Amino acid sequence: MFSEKEIQKIRNQFPILKEKIYSNPLVYVDNAATTQKPLQVIQASQNYYSTMNSNVHRGLHYLSHKATLYVENVRKKIQKFIHAKHSYEIIFTKGTTESINLVASSMDSFIKKGDEIIISCIEHHSNIVPWQILCKKKGAILKIISIYENGFLKLKNFEFLISERTKIISISHISNVLGIINPVKNFIEKAHEYGALVLIDGAQVPSNLDLDVQDLNVDFYVFSAHKMYGPTGIGMLYGKEKILEKLDPYQFGGEMIKNVSFNKTTYSDLPFKFEAGTPNIEGIVVWGAAIDFVNEIGVSNIESYKKKLLMYAVKRLSSIDGIQLYGYEEGRNIDKKSSIISFNLDKLHYFDVGSILDRLGIAVRTGHLCAQPLMNFFKVTGMIRVSFSVYNTLKEVDYLFKCILKAKKILLKN
Repeated sequence: MFSEKEIQKIRNQFPILKEKIYSNPLVYVDNAATTQKPLQVIQASQNYYSTMNSNVHRGLHYLSHKATLYVENVRKKIQKFIHAKHSYEIIFTKGTTESINLVASSMDSFIKKGDEIIISCIEHHSNIVPWQILCKKKGAILKIISIYENGFLKLKNFEFLISERTKIISISHISNVLGIINPVKNFIEKAHEYGALVLIDGAQVPSNLDLDVQDLNVDFYVFSAHKMYGPTGIGMLYGKEKILEKLDPYQFGGEMIKNVSFNKTTYSDLPFKFEAGTPNIEGIVVWGAAIDFVNEIGVSNIESYKKKLLMYAVKRLSSIDGIQLYGYEEGRNIDKKSSIISFNLDKLHYFDVGSILDRLGIAVRTGHLCAQPLMNFFKVTGMIRVSFSVYNTLKEVDYLFKCILKAKKILLKN
């Protein structure tokens, strides 16, 4: 566990944390949306443009070769980070959303009328809409895993839904609303008994859990750089080699071709088959610096510290009269939760509470959190979400608690 001195040393690496918000110190607890960036990540961007700016995989000159080496080195870093078998099983995308869309679009020729696709009630819109579109296009059936009142998935319901008609299951590893860590390995094992493929939306995972895609035996795994201290606009799709080889490309153009004539085109080998056009070279290079940052601290150390913040915050916030914490039961399941807390206050609108917290320097997320079906389940239109990172502190939790009480007092008075 980190000491206060060690946490301060980490905080000193994040320039934005010194910002003042309406004359108040910034308390940034919207990390499930995006994390802030340490100095080494910020500097990596400047270094790229200052020393190697060039296109990759297509130039013989020095700068192109240098940039290409950096890009492919980051691919290998990601391979090692998630324990993939091969680096060419890592496909660079714009982010988690595009990665899911890539798989849904490329599955087109494998889905026919009457086939079934399974997702869950807790999914982000990005893991709902692509499958809806595919089902509509192909005449397939979308089935939904239901949840208990506490927000946990019903495994028995999944076992009831799955059949020989099931072609793919796509579920989140960690809920972006509830912070629940789903037992994805159980879902993967059951899916494979029926010959179905599994995609795991790991957007909230990279700096929260140690990840081993081979141990999970997952077919596809997706996440973005910007939720692990890296840049926006870059993410990845991991896919098993034998499955990626069978899928059609998602986009077409330069880089993803081997030979082109007006009569016929043949595609490049993995991973380039799925990487049409000039990639986000800067984003990839900078992502490498973010991976180095996470590795230097250690994912398990980050996870342990954020669990401490979570338990302290749940204890403090649950003592507030009229608060509703979603996905929590007193004294239960805290070990199956990531560092996300979503809540509402009786008789108060989440937007009003969030606006007052903002004026007090606290950055939280409010609204439907890109999970409207889950909001409907809980019979609300939105929530307030707090999500922690390694640079947050117990003192910030105390300040958050104090400001929620202040917001409550102001709003009830009016």
